[in-house]
Amino acid sequence: MKTILPLTLAAVVSTMFIASSPLRAASTDDRIEASAAKSYVFKTYLKDDSIKTESKDGIVTLTGTVAEASHKSLAENTVASLPGVQSVNDQLVVSGEQPAEHSDAWITTKVKTALLFHRNVSATGTTVYTKDGVVTIQGEAGSLAEKELTTEYAKDIDNVKEVKNDMTVATTPVNSSPTLGDKIDDASITAQVKSSLLSHHSTSALHTTVSTTDGVVTVGGIAKNDAEKTLVTKLVTDINGVVSVINNMTVTVPVAKE
Repeated sequence: MKTILPLTLAAVVSTMFIASSPLRAASTDDRIEASAAKSYVFKTYLKDDSIKTESKDGIVTLTGTVAEASHKSLAENTVASLPGVQSVNDQLVVSGEQPAEHSDAWITTKVKTALLFHRNVSATGTTVYTKDGVVTIQGEAGSLAEKELTTEYAKDIDNVKEVKNDMTVATTPVNSSPTLGDKIDDASITAQVKSSLLSHHSTSALHTTVSTTDGVVTVGGIAKNDAEKTLVTKLVTDINGVVSVINNMTVTVPVAKE
């Protein structure tokens, strides 16, 4: 009897461990699904899309429809950055007719997307339209600096020939966008940073890695020069929710020609 008790106890403990493993996995999957639904990106940019998030053992499948192609990648990048996610199977379908690449409508969408994620410019109430590659922006800027930055961001979009900024400047400075330190979940910050760098012409071709912890964004990858690395820091610093930026990008050294 003295040897039976320890063996019995070990069997019970082993059974409890095996039984608890599926429970822990289910708990992680439930947390992933809930975190996606509660994320800043899903509650703001994707709130009008029809997205279903299903996680099984950390493998997340996204199904449903989104209004724009940029929303598809935004949803995938957000979910991929959530704790516990192993991989993302993005089956989202873009509904409706999409503008042809480099068309005026395409340029307009790209400009709006570029303005959307930056806190020092306002996409709300701002009208953007494009004719033959010339972008016209209307609305009200909170300050002259905001108006100038809006022009700068719009110019940095592929195929933009010129920007006509007809925004008026408010007599009293206004800032309705999220400010430095506003609490936005890390996954949403990472997704916004990736989307922003992709939308800007100056950084779209860069192969960067992005991670966020408590609002602190770490960027890795390769830059062609110091100016390119500095630009990445500038753009990322201006993303909604970013507290600070650690830029670990490596600047390539040109190979001397013999």
